[in-house]
Amino acid sequence: MPKIPFFDVLCESILFSRTMKAVILAGGLGTRIAEESSVRPKPMVSIGSQPILWHIMKIYESSGITDFIICLGFKGEVIKQYFLDYRERHSNFIVDTHSGDVTLLSLPNEKWKVTLVDTGLNSNTGERLRRTREFLNGEANFCLTYGDGLTDARISDLIKFHEDHGKLATLLAVKPTARFGNLRMKNTQIHVFEEKDPNEAQLVSGGFFVLKNEVLNLIPSNNASWEKDVCPGLASRNELQGYLHHGFWHPMDNLHDSQHLNNLWESGSPPWLAK
Repeated sequence: MPKIPFFDVLCESILFSRTMKAVILAGGLGTRIAEESSVRPKPMVSIGSQPILWHIMKIYESSGITDFIICLGFKGEVIKQYFLDYRERHSNFIVDTHSGDVTLLSLPNEKWKVTLVDTGLNSNTGERLRRTREFLNGEANFCLTYGDGLTDARISDLIKFHEDHGKLATLLAVKPTARFGNLRMKNTQIHVFEEKDPNEAQLVSGGFFVLKNEVLNLIPSNNASWEKDVCPGLASRNELQGYLHHGFWHPMDNLHDSQHLNNLWESGSPPWLAK
C-alpha cells in the first residue's frame, strides 16, 4: 500500500512538536525600514492583518513546532503586549460593561507556548541567543531564525538534514531574487539594459538554522555577532552545513520588501503558507 503523504506529515509534526523549540531573534532596531520600525519593532511590521512574526511562527507550526523563545530588545513591550492580548485579539467575545466580565465565544487556532525574554536593548545577535540558554536546557537541538524573513522551505526537512549529517549547525542556503538589472555603458551612452539573471545570484544564508545545544558554549561573552563571529567559527571547524533551498525565500529589509510581501499576501496564496 502506498504511503499517505498527509499521514507522514502528521506523524512528522507530532514528533517535532514534542522535541524541538524555535528561538526567534526579534530585538534589533530595523533601521533599514525606519518608516515602520520607528513606532514598532521590525518583527511587528504587518503583512496583511498580522505581524511578520506571526507568519514566521506559522511556518514553524506547519512542521509541528509550537514552542517559541522570542528574544526581545528594541520596543520589546510591543511584542509582549501583542501576546498578552492574543486570545482577545483573535477571538469573538462578550463584554459586560457593568461587571467588566469578559466571555470568550471562540479561541484562536494557534496553540503556541511563547517565552518572551528581554535580551538587552543593544545586544548583538550572538549575545541575544546566549542569553536564552537557560530556556534551552535539556534540548539536544533547537531552531533559530530572525524576525524578518519568510520561506516556503519545510522546517521538518531542514531538521532531518541536520540530524542526518550530525554536525553542530545547519543553515538554510538560498539564492535571493536579483533586485537590480544590468546596464552596459560606454561613456554616458547606455547600450544594453537587461534584467538581472537570477542564475547569477550568489548563495546566501536564508536565516533559518538548526543547532545542537553545544553551539551555545561557543558563543563568546563579549556581545558577539551570530553572523560575524559565531558562524565563521563554526564554518572554520567544518561544523556548519548548508541545506540548499531552491524555492521561495524573501527578507523584509526595507519598505519595498514590506510592500512586496503584502502584495503576495493579498494575492490569496502567499507562498510561505502554501504547504
